[in-house]
Amino acid sequence: MFDLKIEFSAHEDYFALKEDYPTPIKLNVPEWYKKLKHHLHNETVKGCMPFLDTLTSGYLLKVPQDILIRHNIEDNKVEQRTGLQVVKERLFSEQINLNYRESFHDPKQLEGSDLIKKNKNLPVHKIQNPWTIKTPSGYSCLFVPPLNNSDDRFSIIPGIVDTDNYPMQINFPIIINGDKYPVLETIIQKGTPYAQVIPFKRDSWKMSLKPQSKKEVIASSLWYGLNIINVYKRKWWSKKSWN
Repeated sequence: MFDLKIEFSAHEDYFALKEDYPTPIKLNVPEWYKKLKHHLHNETVKGCMPFLDTLTSGYLLKVPQDILIRHNIEDNKVEQRTGLQVVKERLFSEQINLNYRESFHDPKQLEGSDLIKKNKNLPVHKIQNPWTIKTPSGYSCLFVPPLNNSDDRFSIIPGIVDTDNYPMQINFPIIINGDKYPVLETIIQKGTPYAQVIPFKRDSWKMSLKPQSKKEVIASSLWYGLNIINVYKRKWWSKKSWN
């Protein structure tokens, strides 16, 4: 058994700042979860290993610099219903394309999608990510908002990238939570968690369907019925390692 390696690299000027490096996402477990108590007479999600796995699997990307969001706001002088701009326009050399210039998708690219409806039919802006991500041959990465721990103002559009082959930074389109914030003027501070990176091996799969007999169903649930505490954790759960 060997340890697989995921590599995050960035322009030397940015790397030298030693700020907002990617980390194992297990270092970002929310405080409310840590404070939860779980025992026989007070069952909570603290005892649910599938939930814990969502909080601890993979790696975390953080917003690289302060971003001012002006969403669905009409300016007195110019109608500016949406906008994304960086408070500090240039942190360092121009070779790094962070957020000092706007990058966005026209909403027509997702026409008919609930994502666009949530974004109030406005342009989909992107967070420019300074990190290039490299995985071993045959491995890709799933990018999602931090699972069960995302910001309530915005979220990235999930995607999969073949990071064993793709040699550039991956930038992330974001959707503003227009369901909660029809109008929003806010600063997304640098260091805000925004993307969970989950590497996985690309395999070919074939689906099959089969019935289960009553005897099989009873047999599979028998051990579960004989136990009360941490059944899934003790019998079926496998510990994962993300360092």
